[in-house]
Amino acid sequence: MRRMHPWLDDLFGHQEWADAEHWRVMSTRAPALDDEVIRARLHHIHLVQWAFLSVCRGEEPVFARLDSFDDPAALCAYGRSYHEAVRPWLAGLTPRQFDQPVSIPWFEDPPLRLPVSLALTQAAMHSHHHRAQNALRLRELGAEPPTVDFIVWVWKARPAPTWPRLGG
Repeated sequence: MRRMHPWLDDLFGHQEWADAEHWRVMSTRAPALDDEVIRARLHHIHLVQWAFLSVCRGEEPVFARLDSFDDPAALCAYGRSYHEAVRPWLAGLTPRQFDQPVSIPWFEDPPLRLPVSLALTQAAMHSHHHRAQNALRLRELGAEPPTVDFIVWVWKARPAPTWPRLGG
């Protein structure tokens, strides 16, 4: 069966690769993962990813607090678990499900209902902005951020993500 929105596969493939690249570089730079600004942004990126996935799956979003993650390894695992959950779910969507409207509960006045395809687009694109902020912060801390532009991912033949091993 032909997928209705195959470009979402690319957006989500890129998103996971770019998230993993940021985590990989930050895991080799001690000040990066100790930086409160970077950790808060990483938490926000993955929290929002999970929130959109939950809404699109018809579930109540759970907003995990930053202080519920004992260390960077736990936060990285939280981010990686999102990608492991979204991949098979996205692959199983039918064209009808892409068009199914969902309510975004954090937009109240006025309420926001949009098709799953647009909610998924927002979920994939949201983290780009925050990764750019973290890239700038990495430079401020003396580290070279990874180049994670979408076109670079395509140019490199859509590489699979390489997640770092944090912790024990």
